[in-house]
Amino acid sequence: MRRLPRKDILGLEEISTQEMDIILATARSMKELVQSPVKKESSLKGKVVINLFYEPSTRTRSSFELAGKYLGGDVINITTATSSVVKGESLLDTARTILMMGCDVLVVRHSSSGSPHFLAQHLSCSVINAGDGMHEHPTQGLLDLFTIRDQLGSVAGKRVVILGDVAHSRVARSNIWALTKFGAKVTVCGPKTLIPVEVRSLGVEVSYDADTALAEADVINVLRLQLERQHKGLFPSIREYHAGWGLNQRRLNLAKPGALVLHPGPMNRGVEISSDIADGDQSLIEEQVTNGVAIRMALLHLLVGEVARDE
Repeated sequence: MRRLPRKDILGLEEISTQEMDIILATARSMKELVQSPVKKESSLKGKVVINLFYEPSTRTRSSFELAGKYLGGDVINITTATSSVVKGESLLDTARTILMMGCDVLVVRHSSSGSPHFLAQHLSCSVINAGDGMHEHPTQGLLDLFTIRDQLGSVAGKRVVILGDVAHSRVARSNIWALTKFGAKVTVCGPKTLIPVEVRSLGVEVSYDADTALAEADVINVLRLQLERQHKGLFPSIREYHAGWGLNQRRLNLAKPGALVLHPGPMNRGVEISSDIADGDQSLIEEQVTNGVAIRMALLHLLVGEVARDE
């Protein structure tokens, strides 16, 4: 296993396909460890990983915690509700305090876009972006890419539809960067009010009609409807959203036979996806969770892990 030629993982816009190939190859061996009876390795022995989350999270925070522990590192979780942030401490002061405690990797989730980039410029430790505002979620983009390639072998030429609330989705942006760099044909689809005008500049097609967009799709990545980020009436009602853009069996039948279904979680069942599809044979949602741990293990190893002498 090799090192990455960078200190931080901030977004997939700036990461090359060669680097992503290294990450995915490393994740493959890490997945074997995750699925083995004894989930323990020592490449992070003596290293400290701190998860600093300014927003709620279950999957991302827990998978980073498990990733660090499976590799033998020490992991600490800090949530803002129980930290000095509630006393008015700034993001940078909090991060500097953490650094002085011996942090090797700082995993940051923040509601403000660019926060991890800001910290990376001021801290000597590695910084991993676990989601910044509506900008990027690079580890989710990598695990989705890993999941698709694991099933299809390649994404080049494959039709991938990103369905739903694109405007508020950092997952969508990371997916777009990763998939288009590897040659996928990406279409974003959702209500016109939830599709940013500038998204076309990222090299994707835009559709406002789910039935049209899903025709002959190889992969459907369903986005969560992010009600907590919306302060305006961007669609008439939950019922109408599901009727117009929710993934159900009729719409899935429009895609290619055996089309893959992904969702970053948590799901709003009966809103963006029906339960029978979420739990169906074409769903890879549970596989994404396992792959998420493997991807995050790979990143921690490649950034600060002990490299074997023959590497």
